[in-house]
Amino acid sequence: MDVDAAVFDVFGTMTDWRSSVTAGLADIGGRAGLDADWPAVADAWRRRYRPVLERVLSGELPWRPLDDLHRLMLDDVVAEHGLDDLGEAERDALVQAWHRLRPWPDAAAGLEMLHHTRVITATLSNGGVGLLAGLTKQAGLRFDCILSAELARSYKPDLRVYRMAAELLEVEPRRLLMVACHPDDLEAAAEAGLRTAYIPRPLEWGPDAERVDPPAGVDLVADDVIGLARALGATG
Repeated sequence: MDVDAAVFDVFGTMTDWRSSVTAGLADIGGRAGLDADWPAVADAWRRRYRPVLERVLSGELPWRPLDDLHRLMLDDVVAEHGLDDLGEAERDALVQAWHRLRPWPDAAAGLEMLHHTRVITATLSNGGVGLLAGLTKQAGLRFDCILSAELARSYKPDLRVYRMAAELLEVEPRRLLMVACHPDDLEAAAEAGLRTAYIPRPLEWGPDAERVDPPAGVDLVADDVIGLARALGATG
């Protein structure tokens, strides 16, 4: 595939949010003397993500950084799961768990392969610039550029986010590749004029999750980031 740049979703596509956030919940909750089904709590927290973003995109909620939205979602989840003994400091620490997500095993190696091609790589995530800068550094994910929906004061799947990425990278939309494991992300990117690549992450929601099929019309399907890099001309 002949493209000039590739932008990557981060939560789920490049990192294993579920095991990372579950570990954070178990650690902080355990130190607070609490016991719960921590994977279920992590899932409940993540399931609030899309509905809350839709409230922002509809204008029901004002735009605010993702950390603030994660805290809003967490307060609801804490009440729902009987974890009200978690104090303000513990809740703030839990929001920081999203800054320390573990990468999938192929992610760093695939990005390193792409680094030695002419293809520019960047994040394109709903996480803030600061969150993404810290996350990618600690996870060893070598991107050429950090881009965030924050720069458009919006959130994916707003088409303005994808068009902003093309504009900032000085790349025509049809020569910019959006890489994600989420069909709705890729469908919106395609509507904005970008090319699309699907990477399945069957363990994103745990071993018992239902299979997610690539969206119709996707330009490329790769098993992982290493396979994607090879499809874009990387060797090794």
